[in-house]
Amino acid sequence: MQPERDISYADVNRDVVRSLVETGSKYYITLAISVSVMLACFFAPWFYQLQYGIGAAGMNHPTVWGTYLASFIFWIGLSHSGTLLSCVLHITNSSWRKAMYRSAEAMTLFSLMVAATMVMVHVGRPWFIHWAVPYPNQMELWPNFRSPLMFDVMAITTYLTGSTIFIYMGTIPDFAAVRDRTTGWRHHMYVLLSLGWRGTDTEWHRLGWAYTFLAVLIIPLAVSVHSIVSWDFALSIVPALHQTIFAPYFVVGAIYSGTAGIVTVMFVLRKYMNFEHYITKLHFDNLGKLLLVLSLIWTYINALEIFTGWYSGTSTEYEAIRFRLFGYYAPLYWEMILFCAVAPLLMISKRFRTSFVPMLILSIAINIGMYTERFLIVATSLSRQYLPDAWGLYVPSLVEISIMVGSLAMFVTLFLIFVKIFPSVSIYEVKETLPEPEPKPQSESGVPEWQPTQ
Repeated sequence: MQPERDISYADVNRDVVRSLVETGSKYYITLAISVSVMLACFFAPWFYQLQYGIGAAGMNHPTVWGTYLASFIFWIGLSHSGTLLSCVLHITNSSWRKAMYRSAEAMTLFSLMVAATMVMVHVGRPWFIHWAVPYPNQMELWPNFRSPLMFDVMAITTYLTGSTIFIYMGTIPDFAAVRDRTTGWRHHMYVLLSLGWRGTDTEWHRLGWAYTFLAVLIIPLAVSVHSIVSWDFALSIVPALHQTIFAPYFVVGAIYSGTAGIVTVMFVLRKYMNFEHYITKLHFDNLGKLLLVLSLIWTYINALEIFTGWYSGTSTEYEAIRFRLFGYYAPLYWEMILFCAVAPLLMISKRFRTSFVPMLILSIAINIGMYTERFLIVATSLSRQYLPDAWGLYVPSLVEISIMVGSLAMFVTLFLIFVKIFPSVSIYEVKETLPEPEPKPQSESGVPEWQPTQ
């Protein structure tokens, strides 16, 4: 991966440190808006729901799961491509990942955090959330550990822990580089975060070994997380949910939406953090190719799901498919097909893939469609089960819609805080893609005029 212009090691240090210490008014305005929306649209409705009960939401019989669960699945899915893609590209030694993986991994962490808050919102009684924590049962009051929902907690917690260690470990050398170029409270903060990094050969060797080990470990872990989430649905006997295809369906959809989220984040960093020379057309071109392949796989699995229900000959499965395609929620279904199956075909053109604004619009459209998919999985399946007298329609309430918007503001807030503490672009890995600097001719004293920068 070569930058769009010739840059030196010193340019990398200066540009990354500048993104951390130079904060303009636009940043504070954006952060203030994000925090305000989070407080007004997430915490205020949540406190209202805590006061008046879960009935403030639109969930009722038979659709006892609503946008809260759909948002949980969406944010869990969005977290997959960040760390997963970074690990795969690291193992395959793909140089183009080096400028983008840091922010992609951050997207993983914050998506998992938002997903965890959606669980607390959904259960209705967050003061009992500790019942879902898998610690030793000593008081004989804790939940049954044989519940399948316990696997969700353990898998997501493990994935969050592994991803946190993975991103922090790769950032230690950058913390040391920033530490030596800052003063005041920032210097003291980075002294603690750098853990005494000196850049010796032994430290680099151990970092490389541990980083690769974690990358290999996280790949199956990331796949297992969303597989476990899908089995929460597939283990039921509800029509349109009781399918063995759900595990690969959820995993592919998660990687699909996560990759689209990476495109959105890359555009924001390139445009508003002035990383045009590091996040180039090559990144968007490669991410566009990946999105195109994932869209084809997702479309195939979606068609396979419909075919399986039709070919089964079961009246309940057939009715569930008919209701999804031509029933009350049909406009949402065809919107999902348009955004996730038809529109991505535009990325066949390289000109489209290397155009920043069209790729941004398409990535946002894909994630809108993927959220719609999560909503349809919950709403259409539970609305039409076996007994016709229990059929109903689910319409999200204003509280649910507000919390859904507030969860997005929470993600934006966390990411804005991240870009001012963590280097958004890896300093040392970007330098690995640059040609070795050549020293200038020696002076009369015999001392080289060129001195390498750290």
